Amino acid sequence: MNKGDLINEVANIVSTKKEAQEMVECVLASIIKALKKGEDVTLTGFGKFSVVKRKARKGRNPQTGEEIKIKATKVPKFIPGKALKEAVK
Repeated sequence: MNKGDLINEVANIVSTKKEAQEMVECVLASIIKALKKGEDVTLTGFGKFSVVKRKARKGRNPQTGEEIKIKATKVPKFIPGKALKEAVK
């Protein structure tokens, strides 16, 4: 399922596809906005989105084998909730 498929599923419940698209985009934008602020987003029964810090580390260029430095960065992380885990078993 991709974003378009999700919009179509929501459109089956609400009145129009345009309204469904606005709803889906609003939810995704809200999650992104909270993560940018460093806040966690918990959707009970679904899971938790958070931001984790990765330390700087050394890596290798796969083409040349040359050692390179990889900078520290922040990355999004998703931890599925118990209900989601049970649903896909």
